[in-house]
Amino acid sequence: MTNRFLGEDFLLTNDTGKALFAKCQDLPIIDYHCHLAPEQIADDGNFANIVEVWLGGRTETGFYGDHYKWRLMRTNGVPEDLITGDAPDEAKFAAFADTMEKAAGNPVHLWTHLELRRIFGITDELTPATASSIFGRTNEMLATPEFSRRNLLRRANVEQVCTTDDPLDDLHWHKQLTSEKSFRVMPAFRPDKALNIERPGFGEWLNQLEQVVGAGLTSFPDVVDALAARVDYFHERGSRLSDHGVDSLTFVPATPAQLDAILKAGRAGQPLTPDEVMAYRTALLIELAHIYAGRGWTMQLHFHATRNLNSALFQAMGVDVGIDAMTDEPLAASLVQFLDAVAQGGALPRLIVYSLNPNDWMPISSIIGCFQGAMQQGLTLGNAWWFNDTRSGIRLQLTTTAEQSLLGNFVGMTTDSRSFLSYPRHEYFRRILCDLVGEWSQRGEITDDLNRLAELVGSIAYFNAKKFFSPTTQPKMAEKGAVST
Repeated sequence: MTNRFLGEDFLLTNDTGKALFAKCQDLPIIDYHCHLAPEQIADDGNFANIVEVWLGGRTETGFYGDHYKWRLMRTNGVPEDLITGDAPDEAKFAAFADTMEKAAGNPVHLWTHLELRRIFGITDELTPATASSIFGRTNEMLATPEFSRRNLLRRANVEQVCTTDDPLDDLHWHKQLTSEKSFRVMPAFRPDKALNIERPGFGEWLNQLEQVVGAGLTSFPDVVDALAARVDYFHERGSRLSDHGVDSLTFVPATPAQLDAILKAGRAGQPLTPDEVMAYRTALLIELAHIYAGRGWTMQLHFHATRNLNSALFQAMGVDVGIDAMTDEPLAASLVQFLDAVAQGGALPRLIVYSLNPNDWMPISSIIGCFQGAMQQGLTLGNAWWFNDTRSGIRLQLTTTAEQSLLGNFVGMTTDSRSFLSYPRHEYFRRILCDLVGEWSQRGEITDDLNRLAELVGSIAYFNAKKFFSPTTQPKMAEKGAVST
């Protein structure tokens, strides 16, 4: 009997979908939101072995790795020493292989095997019986120049990567990468430390911002001006996107005097009430939206992650170690107030709104439809993110976008990943997209003109992101109340 696992037509259940995937599968990849470290791309060294690139581990500065895999290994009862500890790498790999044996239906199981096939050419399933052989074969390849960090991106047909960068970053790694001809590495502005006034270290971060911009920051408008200067700095170096891990949004208005007082208290490390925190965050997000609109940028908002839930693991290991989840806090009313305030006060930038909770997707889609205008898909529901990056999650996000907006203008998939091996996830997305569109076509819901359908899926998989996020895009000032063009 033929083994259909990851066969030529996996995830493709109809003839139209198969034909569409054949037309879009070789399109380049634009990864407009990821967490690859630009210094690692610039260095272009080789990973020590498959465990370093796949599972991660520990350095002098903390832990790094793939928290998707770590969560599953903990669920399988694997001791922490075999996940993030000092156990031998081959033992860690064997523990991961044993976990994959039980991961049927989990996207990590598919991604793992896609990466083995597409990057290493290994078609064996990862099991306890094959773990030692696969460990050895991948390590041999990873030691060669053909598998350096940049060559991993080239092998995946990556055309553009947008990293996630603090406003204080001087972007010198990106400058080093301007000579790279195979792909572009562009910065994306991530001012979370400016927004998180309640967290330890906020005052010290503002001190550093003062030094970078060469001006004192004694009032709320001073902070806004400083961030605008950093946006201009990023813009000159090719950036056209921002990103914000807002997690939760409660719209709280405040007067200029109140904002100055909140800023002073937060900078001094004094305790703030939840309303004070949200008032500051509300005002700063509005100002940032206007800054982005004036420069023709895209603003990304990531909502409804709740982080560092396991206190013991957090105290021992820190952030991004697999102890985050989705939350179900209210969003709709505050999102309406935020968008309306931005539109009344100036212009809306191009905006991508993500939520980790799929229950938010219909409210988000209906709300952003009230603020469209002046450009194609000026506001859009973000792709199925993190826990939703599954076949069912991707189909739900695509269906929601199609039913409430214009799917043909959607900007497609991001990896949101720290892994240089994660790019087969774009194939995963493209297969699900083609199967869904083919399904609609064969039911008679949309055209059966294959050329038109191929244009649709090609736009979603690649061409829309290329058009919207190109660093050569010339910004145009937006009119008040409109979406920036």
